[in-house]
Amino acid sequence: MTDNIPLQPVRQKKRMDSKHRSGCCECLRCCGRRDPRPRTVWLGHPEKRDQRYPRNVINNQKYNFFTFLPGVLFNQFKYFFNLYFLLLACSQFVVEMRLGALYTYWVPLGFVLTVTVIREAAEEIRCYMRDKEVNSQIYSKLTGRGTVKVKSSNIQVGDLIIVEKNQRVPADMIFLRTSEKNGSCFLRTDQLDGETDWKLRLPVTCTQRLPTASDLLQIRSYVYAEEPNIDIHNFVGTFTREDSDPSVNESLSIENTLWASTVIASGTVVGVVLYTGRELRSVMNTANPRSKIGLFDLEVNCLTKILFGALVVVSLVMVALQHFAGRWYLQIIRFLLLFSNIIPISLRVNLDMGKIVYSWVIRRDSKIPGTVVRSSTIPEQLGRISYLLTDKTGTLTQNEMVFKRLHLGTVAYGLDSMDEVQSHIFSIYTQSQEPPAVKGLTLATKVRKTMSSRVHEAVKAIALCHNVTPVYESNGVTDQAEAERHYEDSCRVYQASSPDEVALVQWTESVGLTLVGRDQSSMQLRTPGGHILNFTILQIFPFTYESKRMGIIVRDESTGEITFYMKGADVVMAGIVQYNDWLEEECGNMAREGLRVLVVAKKSLTEEQYQDFEARYVQAKLSVHDRSLKVATVIESLEMEMELLCLTGVEDQLQADVRPTLETLRNAGIKVWMLTGDKLETATCTAKNAHLVTRTQDIHIFRLVTNRGEAHLELNAFRRKHDCALVISGDSLEVCLKYYEYEFMELACQCPAVVCCRCAPTQKAQIVRLLQERTGKLTCAVGDGGNDVSMIQEADCGVGVEGKEGKQASLAADFSITQFKHLGRLLMVHGRNSYKRSAALSQFVIHRSLCISTMQAVFSSVFYFASVPLYQGFLIIGYSTIYTMFPVFSLVLDKDVKSEVAMLYPELYKDLLKGRPLSYKTFLIWVLISIYQGSIIMYGALLLFESEFVHIVAISFTSLILTELLMVALTIQTWHWLMIVAELLSLSCYIASLVFLHEFIDVYFIATLSFLWKVTVITLVSCLPLYVLKYLRRRFSPPSYSKLTS
Repeated sequence: MTDNIPLQPVRQKKRMDSKHRSGCCECLRCCGRRDPRPRTVWLGHPEKRDQRYPRNVINNQKYNFFTFLPGVLFNQFKYFFNLYFLLLACSQFVVEMRLGALYTYWVPLGFVLTVTVIREAAEEIRCYMRDKEVNSQIYSKLTGRGTVKVKSSNIQVGDLIIVEKNQRVPADMIFLRTSEKNGSCFLRTDQLDGETDWKLRLPVTCTQRLPTASDLLQIRSYVYAEEPNIDIHNFVGTFTREDSDPSVNESLSIENTLWASTVIASGTVVGVVLYTGRELRSVMNTANPRSKIGLFDLEVNCLTKILFGALVVVSLVMVALQHFAGRWYLQIIRFLLLFSNIIPISLRVNLDMGKIVYSWVIRRDSKIPGTVVRSSTIPEQLGRISYLLTDKTGTLTQNEMVFKRLHLGTVAYGLDSMDEVQSHIFSIYTQSQEPPAVKGLTLATKVRKTMSSRVHEAVKAIALCHNVTPVYESNGVTDQAEAERHYEDSCRVYQASSPDEVALVQWTESVGLTLVGRDQSSMQLRTPGGHILNFTILQIFPFTYESKRMGIIVRDESTGEITFYMKGADVVMAGIVQYNDWLEEECGNMAREGLRVLVVAKKSLTEEQYQDFEARYVQAKLSVHDRSLKVATVIESLEMEMELLCLTGVEDQLQADVRPTLETLRNAGIKVWMLTGDKLETATCTAKNAHLVTRTQDIHIFRLVTNRGEAHLELNAFRRKHDCALVISGDSLEVCLKYYEYEFMELACQCPAVVCCRCAPTQKAQIVRLLQERTGKLTCAVGDGGNDVSMIQEADCGVGVEGKEGKQASLAADFSITQFKHLGRLLMVHGRNSYKRSAALSQFVIHRSLCISTMQAVFSSVFYFASVPLYQGFLIIGYSTIYTMFPVFSLVLDKDVKSEVAMLYPELYKDLLKGRPLSYKTFLIWVLISIYQGSIIMYGALLLFESEFVHIVAISFTSLILTELLMVALTIQTWHWLMIVAELLSLSCYIASLVFLHEFIDVYFIATLSFLWKVTVITLVSCLPLYVLKYLRRRFSPPSYSKLTS
């Protein structure tokens, strides 16, 4: 199916501020585009348009046919070193500067550019094919001539489009009709907002009532819609039908929309197209995340700058030793060209190819199945993480809710006493069918009846106040229609946008009150006796992150009673329910047990009260300006003096092996911070449960502070604590960062663990940014939901967990894993290996270049500082490619310890945090080795050659190749069969090519015994001392890993 083609991940919902908005407008004006404006769209009449609209084409490519080559080349040569090599190659066209054949400079540069162009071209072609597939999808369009087929790219604003079940919505549309009997449809939105739960969408009432879809073209109606914007969670518009008497006006909201990139999950729908092309919500939200450059790459760049400085210094020294005679400025340029090997052009290519190998190894690791590498440029970052910032729900926990507690104030029911709840419900519904009870009821019976009715009211409220829809699927025995008709239990699944709600409805089913049916206007519950209770849904107020509550108004069909039910977080419900003395205390107790608490309340309404509310509510919903504020004001008029029914406690269970994983990370020297939107008590309990905070550690709960003075006092109190975990709420954090940013971050960084609760997505990203700025250390962010995307993109290394909240975090991350426990292996094994291998590879490539440059310097100084190349033509190209490339590159397969040992001793990871594998000290050691070996080989060749200059070339070049091969063998710690193949292949290639190199090497001379003993002596003198030093070092000062492998 093509409807699973993902677009780029969607950004967090945010309003564009005036500065950004004006910037966009300027850009649009320059491009000949008008400012986005509200629009009037006539149904089925795209020609009646009041402005020009963009074509409905999806384009995710960076370049087009004409800009591809210039764009790729510009992106390469904007970096200094690539530009430097281009200037070097171009200088060879000037006769005075030419040092040899043109291909010695152009072939390496051409190879590097070709690899880059091929990689970019492959990415562009893949992108083009994906876009073409989306743009070529065929849809049905309603016209005066009947239904016609149309490509997605030819759809216009105003078209009436039919979308089938499991088909991708091609443009942003208003939902007009559905084939579903219940008058609604479900959408899968995981490619838009990352959430896996289906969303309920409602058609415009006026158009749903029409007899057939073709009648949509017979009526005179239009949609007035707001200007295109990036907000995927809100919409403001109106629907007007002019040819009825009186004219029909309906308000339109997010519930009436079908955004592009979503997939229809039920029925066939008809919609009118509102926005197309670049004005689609999904396209406007497509953000290119910041390009992350690894710390390792920055360090290598720094070393290459040092090498460039050395190149200039050596060139100046050579000219100074000539006393700046003659055209000395030309001589400087010639020496710069002659020693250009000091900066290895192949370094970038080797490292990039190494990263591809590391990414492939990670993907192929059977111990962490399903791991995806989305950014292959930063695998070395995984080996140097100092701070890990993790989400709680769905990352450390499973996001699988289990109902644990029902609290009625005077009595609480746990898992072990749910049968009591069941008996109360059973007694209510069996008694209600019996004849009226006799007057002589005992006191005990009355108390029991009162308790039963309280339990019943609470369970009924939980069974009615939600956004859950039961969906019936065929199970092989019963088909869908029959299952729906008979409310077949085995065929029923619950769909909702929150796992909490599903857990609550499943619990009411387990105690006897089952949700069996629901459409947009009614709900059916089944009692323990099998009777169906019918309720009419009059209004529903969905949950939002701002309101932290949801409400529903229902009418009981049997009695005609109208009831307003509401459930929400204790912080908002405390001000809505009638005064009581137990709510706050019990909420705290339940949260300390790690339960997610919801407060459930109700209010009975008379018919008059409801009619008055409905009139005001409809009026507020029709307003185009400040609609949400007016609607909220009307709803709040109902939310007063509500009767508190119960508290519900739902537990989110920990993921598998979270505790050992966190312990491993802690032993590896990584500090773990938990950033969650959950409440303080629940977050603290999960932190203890997951052993993020060890049993021996104290916990300092940062008091709620609202001003500078309070923050100052609380920070002073915290400063006096030692080795203490910190728990702080998002509000207090904001105050501290506003007035005492430096002091707070200094104290927090000293804590063994930090828990930030009630955190907004923007706060999560802010904390990551502050950690990077204040500590200069590498951060890794782990999350699974859309609210974690900003944190993941801000961190040096973002890891997404594919969870129940969808794929949005996974798509936005650099690395995607299926379980939190895989993070341990990703860092301890793959991160460590990637960093150590890249460090060895980069130093070896630099060593290879410095060796030949040292030999050139010795050669020039011996021959009166002449700017004459020692090796020319194919020798210089072959040296850094076929003769040494394979053994040097095979270092990407090397490892110092087995993966099991790396996991068993996470302390090995701690050593890497100091950056020792690639430091100025190790760099200097390799420079000294290069100078030593280059000097020995060159002086040895000069000393031992007999008559002809060509013998110097033969002896020194053969010794150089052998030295390089032996040095690779000296560096390798664990041999792999491919390493042996690489060594033998390179040696074979060199021996075989000697036949063709008669222009540079005397073929008859290399067959003599004289040549062999001279090469052997020089090679032994250059390598043997280093082998001895390595042996002595391992004997008397072994590295930590060698103690574990011996």
